[in-house]
Amino acid sequence: MVRTEHGAVRGTSDGDVMSFKGIPYAAPLDGPRRFQAPVAPQRWDGLRDASRYSASVPQAALDPALPACWRPGDSTDCLTVNVWTPDRGGHLPVMVWFHGGAYLGGTASTDGFDGATLARDGVIVVTVNYRVGYEGFGWVDNAPSNRGILDQLAALRWVRDNIISFGGNPDNVTIFGESAGAVSVATLVAGSARRGLFRRAIAQSPAAMYCDEAENRKIGELITGRLGMPATTAALAEVPPEDLHAAQTHAMAEINRNRAAWTNSTPYNVVLDGELLSELPWVAMRGGAANGIDVIAGFNRDEATGFTIDLPAEARDVQRLADDLHLPSTTVAEYRSALPGVADPDLYTVLLGDRLFRMPAVWMAEALAAAGGRGFLYEFTWETPQRDGLLGATHGLDVPFTFGNVDDPLALAMLGASPAGFEELSAAIRGAWASFAATGDPGWPGYQLTDRRTRIFDVPLSLASDPVSGSRQIWAHRFPELG
Repeated sequence: MVRTEHGAVRGTSDGDVMSFKGIPYAAPLDGPRRFQAPVAPQRWDGLRDASRYSASVPQAALDPALPACWRPGDSTDCLTVNVWTPDRGGHLPVMVWFHGGAYLGGTASTDGFDGATLARDGVIVVTVNYRVGYEGFGWVDNAPSNRGILDQLAALRWVRDNIISFGGNPDNVTIFGESAGAVSVATLVAGSARRGLFRRAIAQSPAAMYCDEAENRKIGELITGRLGMPATTAALAEVPPEDLHAAQTHAMAEINRNRAAWTNSTPYNVVLDGELLSELPWVAMRGGAANGIDVIAGFNRDEATGFTIDLPAEARDVQRLADDLHLPSTTVAEYRSALPGVADPDLYTVLLGDRLFRMPAVWMAEALAAAGGRGFLYEFTWETPQRDGLLGATHGLDVPFTFGNVDDPLALAMLGASPAGFEELSAAIRGAWASFAATGDPGWPGYQLTDRRTRIFDVPLSLASDPVSGSRQIWAHRFPELG
């Protein structure tokens, strides 16, 4: 049993790690509160059962092949955290995880992010449910932008105020996340609201998912216009989540029909609202916004293969992609020169991976080094045997290694059963993350502009200097801006 500031909770133990699941850090998403800034939960009397995950936040199903995270009628008491602790008296470093999902979906209420194995490396693990979709990032006239990020800040305040009761050190918190979760990490590091909430950060495949308020409003109007209603908290509260999801699907189709007219291919992004964040994270970091925070950024070698593997060659038009991204007319020729012998359809996949994930991670490392900060870069290159090996080191493949979990449905789909080298590489990544959380040292040299030393996560581990130099130089004209 553990007492939090809102009441007592009873978790479970597997012998050496205790878990506490579904603990509220904010009030349920009832009525207009579904689209407002988070507020503290009410206190409860007695002992709250923390043996099971809470419901997930409202969201559309992203992959019909996987179990749905949310269903109509699920509980609105879903802004919760899960905690794994190996020692309630340990004053241990704390690692707070933000899941990915393109801000369209995702959940912490899954065994894929079970923190027990990582906790055995000597850290407290906390995973967070935060709002996604329109609830978290859609335009609302009378509510703040970036409500999903505000949820994450509320969860970090909960950690600051309560984690000591679980054996954690509130003054030694590391945030980490993958994909959209890494976007959150970059946003929190570069933003103005983080003071005193964490001292280290790990961004695994951060995406360039940012837009201005005008574009956020335009996307919101695509969705609310289809529903025929104003974008206010009261009006939106009357709309069932599944109706919003249906309207959202039409907005996504419109974005994809005219890709060049939009900053990103997804409808929900972090908004540069001048409050949470005024400029792109790597711009802010180059100006010193991350000074005092130790940061790891990294990417997977073959980030975009999962998005393109089923596209016919004629659909992988690298010149059209470059045009849609408003890149200079010389870009495709530069890629052909940097990667001789690579066919254009495969260059499409490389370019897409660079734009989505690889270059934002590099830009973070470059910005930290330029500002004199403490930054580290890694590249994950272990190849999955799935899909006849064509996926390579695809997007999201690092996540099962991070948590040491190979048995949940998504991990099995990505890795297959008993993948060779999993235990060895997972132990290396978990050990690096736990060491970084404890001391700020992940076990390889910091990133410097003189040599650009980069950890290569594979079996065996290695170090490389500037492993994506070709792409880095092609995109140098885009750093630090991204139009």
